[in-house]
This record gives sequence, C-alpha cells and structure tokens, in this order.
Amino acid sequence: MERSGLIRHLASARIVAVSGGELEIRADVVVAEEPLEIRAAGPEQEPVAIAITMRTPGDEDELAIGFLRTEGLIDGRDVVKAEAGDPARMSAPDDTITVRLNRPFDASTVAERHFVATASCGICGKASIDEVAVRADPIPPGVPVVSPAVLLALPDRLRTAQSAFESTGGLHAAGLFTPAGELIALREDVGRHNALDKLVGSQVIARRLPLNDRILVVSGRVSFEIVQKAAVAGIPIVAAVSAPSSLAIDAAERLGVTLVGFLRGERFNIYSHDARVDLGALRG
Repeated sequence: MERSGLIRHLASARIVAVSGGELEIRADVVVAEEPLEIRAAGPEQEPVAIAITMRTPGDEDELAIGFLRTEGLIDGRDVVKAEAGDPARMSAPDDTITVRLNRPFDASTVAERHFVATASCGICGKASIDEVAVRADPIPPGVPVVSPAVLLALPDRLRTAQSAFESTGGLHAAGLFTPAGELIALREDVGRHNALDKLVGSQVIARRLPLNDRILVVSGRVSFEIVQKAAVAGIPIVAAVSAPSSLAIDAAERLGVTLVGFLRGERFNIYSHDARVDLGALRG
C-alpha cells in the first residue's frame, strides 16, 4: 500500500476530562488544522492564488494538485511539480503550495469561480451552486463489478489502515481499492473532501488517472462534492459508511457513478447504477 508520511498532523491540548463523577486534568492528542494556500503557475508566470483551505498538515503537494484536478482547473498531464513556500521568509513554508504547470494558467477561471473552501465542506464556500458544476463526463456503464462480500470488507480495511485516527478520533479517510478489495492508497484529513483531493493528487503524481478500475471508500457521509470529485478522477464506484445527500445521489445518477451508502456490518444500500455490484446470488 502506498502511504506518504504525515507532517504536523497531531497537536496536544490541555483538557478537563469528566468521567463517572471524577475529574482529571491532562494533556490530550487532537487533530491539527492549519490553512493551506493553493497557487498555480505556468512557465515564466507569476503564481496565481486559487484558494485557501483549512486542512490537516501533511501531503500538501497531493492536496494542491488533487484540488486543482478535481475542480477541473488543470489536466493531470499539465503538472510539472509542486513547490512549498520560501523557508527563509515563512515559518511554515508548506502552508503555501505552488503547482507548476507546463502551459500558461488562465487566471480568469479563478475570478469566475470565487474559491473559498473550508475543511468541513468544500461546497459551502463556493459563491453559487452554478459554480460547483465542474465539467465531468459521465462514466461509461460496465466494469468493474464488485461482489457484496468485497464491499462489506472495505470499511474494516479502511479503518485498519488509518494511522492517526486511533490517537485523535478526528480524521476522515479516503481509500482507493481494487475490485478484489486490495488497498492501493489512503489519505486522511480533518475534511473528507481534502482527504479525497490528497488521494486523487497522489494518483495524478503517479500518472494513474483516470481511475476507471478503482473503488473509493470514504469515512462519514457522501456529499455532492465527493461524488463530483470522484467522477472527475474517473472513479466508477463510491462507497461510504454513512448516508449520501440527495444532491449526491442525483449527481451519481447523472455522472454514471455507482453510489453505495450505509456500508456497515452486513448491510449496505445502493443508490445508483447497481449493475456494478454482483447481486445475482441475492436476487433469488
């Protein structure tokens, strides 16, 4: 399994813990949250500020590249490299990432989109719902087809692979799996959409897009933006341990994505394009 190291992803806090009528003052481990400014620049071009997002420190290059790709601002083949800020001028240089491209970046696309993102919800920071409709071609029907047994095993595999959750209980995860249930890559963040951007960014860097033969599993609920970002990356199956929103279901139906929710224990619900789940033995 591919896994990059997390940097500054944990912090400590003084807490007053109350349990069973007893009180304890102690230090506790919490998830770190810091701002990241994402920039883009073409050859001989001054960096253009795209967005500031609150995120869990770590995998900054992947987050910046994944954000630009899933928001439809770049093609994965455009990326030359990602650079952190100047350490001589900044105490935390990885709080600014510039993605260098092999073609000019059109700054007008940023002015039109009004990007302001938060860790908890990328969509709520956009100026209007019209600006959220990133162009994503529908995923063709067909493969991969996954068995119910494989689907049911994925949440435990995702949970086992999370490195920081046991310490903090506060990180969302996005995991990429094969149809056989093999974990390919996993990323974590305080924001579920950031975790997905980091994951997609890792695959852009590895030149593996489109991800037409992969399954995405996310912790928590599924929003419209999770489905949209997955579709832009070419992911045909999105599964989550919690519920999807109505807008997420509509987007999945429109974009050709198989959407699975409430994937826990021995049950799950399929909300769109159920042909990618092998239900033959269950239909009777």
